[in-house]
Amino acid sequence: MTAKSSKMWPYVSPGIPDDRFRRGSCPMTKEEIRTIVLAKARIGPAHTIYDIGAGTGSIAVEAALLARRGRVFAIERDEEGADLCRQNGAIFNLSNLTVIHGEAPAALTGLPTADRVIVGGSGGKLGEILRLADGKLGPGGRIVITAVSIETLTGSLSVLEEMGYEDEVVSVSVARTRKTSDLRMWQALNPICVIAAARKGD
Repeated sequence: MTAKSSKMWPYVSPGIPDDRFRRGSCPMTKEEIRTIVLAKARIGPAHTIYDIGAGTGSIAVEAALLARRGRVFAIERDEEGADLCRQNGAIFNLSNLTVIHGEAPAALTGLPTADRVIVGGSGGKLGEILRLADGKLGPGGRIVITAVSIETLTGSLSVLEEMGYEDEVVSVSVARTRKTSDLRMWQALNPICVIAAARKGD
């Protein structure tokens, strides 16, 4: 980790506040959800990680900080999102983060074997992405998927079962306080399911 990235986030734990990232109009995985995703991914310091549907790159940035001797590939089909990924990587001075402006699964072609695959967006190609990711995943690898819809949840579980994976699902509902005049009120974030999976026997 460089001196600049240490200054931007001087902690070992994940959970960088949302306002440390440039966001634009692209969706961003919020801090609390991001922390759970990274915990379920079980990232090692030398891991190679794909972040598919990276959005603004908040997960990719945190993964790159955790895997400081590894490599993170952030795949994002939206041009604004890919540019924001690059900007956020530069803010944290990450030399181990590579942003690929392209659409999965085609954008995964030519990438090295992965230790972890995180899927935040699939563009309607979830089954294709998971099957290709399975072929790119090394022994002991893990796949983590975030699902905001029932269709993504059930589709993910169906494909993972077909491929011989064991999975666990966590449903996460987060509410933050916000101040209105002299009161503090609860403001709920969108609920989300986090699916973590590994091949049976790994």
